[in-house]
Amino acid sequence: MSTPSPSDPRHEAASQSDEALLARHTSAQGSGLGTGSVVSVIFAFLLCFAGVYLERTAGDYSAKTYNEDARSYAGGSSKPKVVDMVAFGKKQYLLACVTCHQPTGLGQAGMYPPLAGSEWVTGSEERAIRIVLHGLSGPITVAGQHYSGAIQMPNFGQGGSYNWRDDQIAAVLTYIRQEWGNKAPAVTTEKVTELRTKFPRDKPWTAEELLAIP
Repeated sequence: MSTPSPSDPRHEAASQSDEALLARHTSAQGSGLGTGSVVSVIFAFLLCFAGVYLERTAGDYSAKTYNEDARSYAGGSSKPKVVDMVAFGKKQYLLACVTCHQPTGLGQAGMYPPLAGSEWVTGSEERAIRIVLHGLSGPITVAGQHYSGAIQMPNFGQGGSYNWRDDQIAAVLTYIRQEWGNKAPAVTTEKVTELRTKFPRDKPWTAEELLAIP
């Protein structure tokens, strides 16, 4: 068996008492725990900071907070969004109606009837709603002028050419009933919904049919 050299750590350990070895081992453990404690403190601080940050910026963890299409949300209570029906209706008009009826609402002679000064626009709201919901076909007389109806007005309602929602139809009707000097009450979304569900229809109206409606 070889004799340990004086520099051999085993030789050094063998020369120490049990108490000295125990004290040395305990000291080494304490030194290691000190580093671990610092890491633990830093981790706890970061965790606490993250919790405070989320509490302040997460919007109560509600999907409504950043949903542009949802109703306004504040303090856990929701409030209905106020919509300017005339402005909304004008937007719909410029998207779909302006080509035929023109920005002036005067239409095109012999082809598309005017909306400005039209008794069909400012008269019965139920007739006007039906026209936009289901479309119009055939001849019609507007403001004393006869139109052959060679070009049919499309249906804008759900399932139709444009598939508009009830609020879009209510808005565009409100707009044309109050634009270009027209003075007629606004049309509500509820009224459009009522007529759509109560009187379903899959074909356009004629002027004769509409005039028979009170």
